[in-house]
Amino acid sequence: MALDILKIRKDFPILDQKVYGKPLIYFDSAASAQKVLSVLKKEEQLVLEYYGNIHRGAHYMADKATAEFEAVRDSVKNFINARFREEIIFTKGATEGMNLVAFSFGESFINEGDEIILTEMEHHANIVPWQMMAMRRKAVIKVIPFSDDGRLEVEKLDSLITSKTKIIAVAHISNTLGMVNPVKEIIAKAHSHGIKVLVDGAQSVKHFKIDVQDMDADFYSFSSHKMYGPNGVGVLYGKRELLDKMVPYQGGGEMISVVKFEKTTYNSLPYKFEAGTPDITGVIAFGEAVRYLNEMDTDAMISYENSLTCYCMDELKKIKGVIIYGTWKDHSSVISFNIKGIHHYDLAMILDKGGVALRSGRLCADPVMDHYGVSGMLRVSFDVYNTFAEVDSFIVLLKKAIKMLGGAKINE
Repeated sequence: MALDILKIRKDFPILDQKVYGKPLIYFDSAASAQKVLSVLKKEEQLVLEYYGNIHRGAHYMADKATAEFEAVRDSVKNFINARFREEIIFTKGATEGMNLVAFSFGESFINEGDEIILTEMEHHANIVPWQMMAMRRKAVIKVIPFSDDGRLEVEKLDSLITSKTKIIAVAHISNTLGMVNPVKEIIAKAHSHGIKVLVDGAQSVKHFKIDVQDMDADFYSFSSHKMYGPNGVGVLYGKRELLDKMVPYQGGGEMISVVKFEKTTYNSLPYKFEAGTPDITGVIAFGEAVRYLNEMDTDAMISYENSLTCYCMDELKKIKGVIIYGTWKDHSSVISFNIKGIHHYDLAMILDKGGVALRSGRLCADPVMDHYGVSGMLRVSFDVYNTFAEVDSFIVLLKKAIKMLGGAKINE
C-alpha cells in the first residue's frame, strides 16, 4: 500500500513553516520526532475537560483520567506484544527506563566481581547508569566492539561471556551509526548462558514492528517523543518474573501497599515501579501517538524511510570529501557524516540558516567519536513525513555550504 506523504505531513502542522525565510526541512527525528496533531489535541482536551489525579480521587474527573491512563497501558502492551499489562512500566523516557533496570536489577542480582556487557556504540544513557551501578556493586563492565563500517562484532561475544556475566545491554539501533544490531541473536546466545538482556529500543520502536515476546527481550526501553508523542514520557517493558524479584527504583506514593515506620510493603506490578504522580497528561496523549502508529501501514512506512535513507546516502557519496560513518548493510534511517577539512558545527550553522534542522556534535556517543578519532559528526535522520524533494534541497544546500567554507571541490 502506497503512503500519501502529503496527507501525512498535514498531521504535523509544524512542518509547514519557514525558518530564516526558508522552508523548514526537519532532519532530526532521531533526536525527537515531531508531534502528531491528535496528540496535541488530546493534551488540550484533557487539561480543559477532565484533568484529575489518577488512582486516588473518588470523583468523575479522577475516574475518567485513571481509566484513560490505564487504557494506554493496554495499548502499549498490544503495540509491542507484551504478555501481561503489568509488564508495562511508565517512565520519563528511555533514559529513566535504563536507569531503572541498572539500579533495580543491579541491587537485586549483581554482586562483587559480576560482569555487565555493553557495546561500543551505546548511547550514554545505556553506559553511564551501568557504570554507576558497577561502582556501587563493584562489578566489571566489558564491551563488544564494532568494526569501522559500523558492524557490531557479535562473534566476539563468546569470548566476553563468563560464569560471572549477569546482563547484556545493547541498542537495537545505534543512534549514531544507524546500524541495526542482531538483538534476537544476542538474546538467544545470552539466554543459553542464563544471562539477561536489556534492549535500548529508543531508535527502533517506531521503525520496526516490535514483538518483545518473539524477540524474547528481558527488558525493552523506549520513549514517547520518538513516536510522535509528548516528551517526558516513556515505557520500560520487563518480564513479569524479573520485575517481581527486583527492588523498587524509587520510593513514595503509589508504589506502596502499606507504610509503617517499622516496615513498608510494596505495591504490586506495575505500580511498584511508578512512584509519585506521573505525567498524566503526557501518558494519555501518548496513547494517541500509539493509535496513530497502529493506523499506519508499518511495512510501507519502513520501506519508504529506507528508500529515503538509501537515496540520501547515494547523493552524499557523490560529494568529494564526504566521510560516512556506518556503511554496513543492516542500516536504518540515520546517516552520520563529516566533510574533510570542515568542522561539523560550521556546516550545521550554515545549513540551519538554509532551513535544515539536523544534529551536530558528539551525539551522546563519546565512545563512537573516539573510535573514529573525531570531535563530532553531522547527523541526518528521517521519518515518514520527510520527502525526496527535501533530500534534494538538503544536498544543494550542503554543497553551497561546503563551497562557502572553502572545503573540498564537489563532484558535479
